Amino acid sequence: MPDKTNENIREAVRKGYADIVRNQGSCCGCSDPGRFAQSIGYQQQELDALPDGTNLGLSCGNPTAIAGLKPRQVVLDLGSGAGFDVFIAASKVGPTGRVIGVDMTPDMLSRARKSISTFTKKTGLANVEFRLGEIEHLPVADASIDVVISNCVINLSPEKEQVWKEIARVLKPGGIACVSDLAIKMPLPDAIKAKVEAIVGCIAGAVPVQQTLDMIEAAGLTQVRVTEKPYNVDVADNCNDALYHAVRESLPPDKRLGDYVVSADFVAAKNGV
Repeated sequence: MPDKTNENIREAVRKGYADIVRNQGSCCGCSDPGRFAQSIGYQQQELDALPDGTNLGLSCGNPTAIAGLKPRQVVLDLGSGAGFDVFIAASKVGPTGRVIGVDMTPDMLSRARKSISTFTKKTGLANVEFRLGEIEHLPVADASIDVVISNCVINLSPEKEQVWKEIARVLKPGGIACVSDLAIKMPLPDAIKAKVEAIVGCIAGAVPVQQTLDMIEAAGLTQVRVTEKPYNVDVADNCNDALYHAVRESLPPDKRLGDYVVSADFVAAKNGV
C-alpha cells in the first residue's frame, strides 16, 4: 500500500508544477529564464533551437553538457517538464539517437508534446517522445538507456533511493547517469520545511551530498564523481516570483537561500558485463 505521506508530497509537487506551466512561472523566480539558463551553463545557440515555452527556468545545472552526449545514444530525462533538456539532448544525439522524457504532471507533458512539431520544423529532427510516469517507477525497459539525465528533480522525490535503483535498472551496461540537483549545506529552518512552496521550489526535499552518494553506491553504480558549485538561486532576489518570496520570508533575517543550498552535479556509471 502506498505511503500516504509520500503520495501527499507527490500530489503537492504535481499540483505545484501544473500551476507553474499554466502560469508560465518558475521555481527559481526569474522573469528571464533565458538569462538564468545561461548563468548555469547553457549556450545561446542551444536556447535558440528550443520551442517557445519549454524553458520555464526550472534548472539548477546543465546535465546535457556534463553527459557529453553523442550521436546514436538513447537518453532518458527524469522529470522532463516542458521538454527543456529533452529538446537540447535531442539536438546533440541527432537523427540516429533518441530522447525519452518522463514526467508525472499531465500539464507538463501536454506542453512538451505540443512542442514536438515546432522542434521538428526548427531542426528537422523527429527523435523525442514523452511518457507519463513517476521517476520512482520508470515506464522504461531494463538496460535500454545509454544516458540518464535529470535536472533539479530527484530532490523532489520522497523516495530518492528508489529513484537511483531505477536509474541503475534502466541503464545499459556501460551507461552513465548525469544528474544536476540541489543539496543542502546546513539544516533548513523548520518553517521552510513545512512550506509546500519549498517542496515545489526544489528546496525542502534536498539532502546532503553525502546522502546522495550513499544512495548511488547502494544502487550499484560506480565511478561516481560529484562537483559542487554555488547555486545562484539568489538571482531571484530581484524577481517577483511568489514561490520564491514565500520561502524567503521564512528565512532568518541574516540568511539567504544560497547559505543553505548548493548545486551539485553527480556522474555515475553502470558497470559493463
